[in-house]
Amino acid sequence: MEATGGGVLVLAGTPIGSHTHASRALRETLVAADVIAAEDTRRFATLLRRIDVVTGARVVSYFEGNEASRTGELVDAVAAGQRVVLVTDAGMPSVSDPGYRLVAACVERGLRVTAVPGPSAVPTALAVSGLPSDRFCFEGFLPRKRGERLARMRDLAAETRTMVFFEAPHRLAEWLADAAASWGDERRAVVCRELAKPHEEIRRGGLADLAAWAADGVRGEVTVVVAGATPTRAGTGEALEMVRERVAAGEKLSGAVRAVADLLGVARKELYEAALAAKTTMGER
Repeated sequence: MEATGGGVLVLAGTPIGSHTHASRALRETLVAADVIAAEDTRRFATLLRRIDVVTGARVVSYFEGNEASRTGELVDAVAAGQRVVLVTDAGMPSVSDPGYRLVAACVERGLRVTAVPGPSAVPTALAVSGLPSDRFCFEGFLPRKRGERLARMRDLAAETRTMVFFEAPHRLAEWLADAAASWGDERRAVVCRELAKPHEEIRRGGLADLAAWAADGVRGEVTVVVAGATPTRAGTGEALEMVRERVAAGEKLSGAVRAVADLLGVARKELYEAALAAKTTMGER
């Protein structure tokens, strides 16, 4: 659960092109800030001048070289009830820019994290999720039919990148339950509802816990961010058994081998050769 006090970390996306693209929401956010953490304070001062914004906020630097030492100070400011705004030179903080460490630290303390509206919910949800943002993939809407959705989730079981999805609110509970069954009850996930709107809600937890929460009904636009799989090492025997189970469930042998090899971190060629040798017991399609 996030804190209900006045403190908040705001991730503010800045124009990636001309300063004339700065939104009204960005201008208002900068004016209302108590503290602004900028990747490059000189470039930020130039941006303020170009967009004709004057702010009384305390401006501090926050970049790769001082993230570790300054994160605690900024988290304490949020915990004390201050409005801390994070900006980078261009684009959305924490998406290949400084910010992930600060978001993760605020999440750990149960502090509120939000973002200035951007052109897409994908980078916004990823940025505020607190999940790894250095590598991610966007999967959009999964199939509506449950069988097809479960098959797609099985295909994604070995995906190690953070995954971003869209889902309709009335299907969210079933979606999360299927995700928990496919990827594990404790797989970390974040449900972002009504991002950047007055009734914004960001729920974090394991997939099973989130499914239980969503069972009471959810409204509004939903974006779901799910942590990627953690590759584990396993022996050929265990890997073969997993391949056998997937083939029995209807997968082709080559696809089952690829998914299991990626999930367990075993050599794909070695596993495939072992599977071919045992194909008579696996019922290859």
